[in-house]
Amino acid sequence: MFKEIFEILEKLEKQSSLEKSRQITVPSDERMLAITKETGELLNMIIRLKNAKNMLEVGMSVGYSTIWCAEAISENGGKIITIEQNQKKIKRAKENFQDANVSEHITIQEGLAMQILRDFSLKEEYKEYFDFVLIDADKENVIEYFDMILPMVSLGGVIITDNMLYPEKYREDMKKYSSHIQANQKVRTITSPIGNGEEITIKLR
Repeated sequence: MFKEIFEILEKLEKQSSLEKSRQITVPSDERMLAITKETGELLNMIIRLKNAKNMLEVGMSVGYSTIWCAEAISENGGKIITIEQNQKKIKRAKENFQDANVSEHITIQEGLAMQILRDFSLKEEYKEYFDFVLIDADKENVIEYFDMILPMVSLGGVIITDNMLYPEKYREDMKKYSSHIQANQKVRTITSPIGNGEEITIKLR
């Protein structure tokens, strides 16, 4: 891992730890709400194993997860499209990408995830286009996100969904999400206890 990437990830991990432990007070709309380091390592490894080249991220926040993925996908000559509507977080993410020297591998789509995904779903170029997807956005819409994204995922493509187990306030919503996926004959899915709980889904047909 390049020094610039390592240093930015380490900096963001410290910030996230301070926020989660309430050692610092951050306005609710500026909280990182990031994946864990263990999840970042998992994403990075799966991208490498798949030799993924086209990634979609729903919920960028300040770019911690994006940088973990960019570190791997850049070695494959790949690109990430990431979606975020919070302008303060977009500004911070752009700075983090520049500091980590990964900006050239990332395209930020600014706006509501639901609208952007609808627009993507109407474009033929995105049919079975993404071979790796991370869903880490508002949990009340997670089933609808999945249903819109699935036709855009290539055969053998992987969808990772964060927060399956923690925070506990999302657990009922995420149980419904997991049951929804399990009923879909086009995919195979498991719930992993890594990090905050990750749903790992593979598109079969």
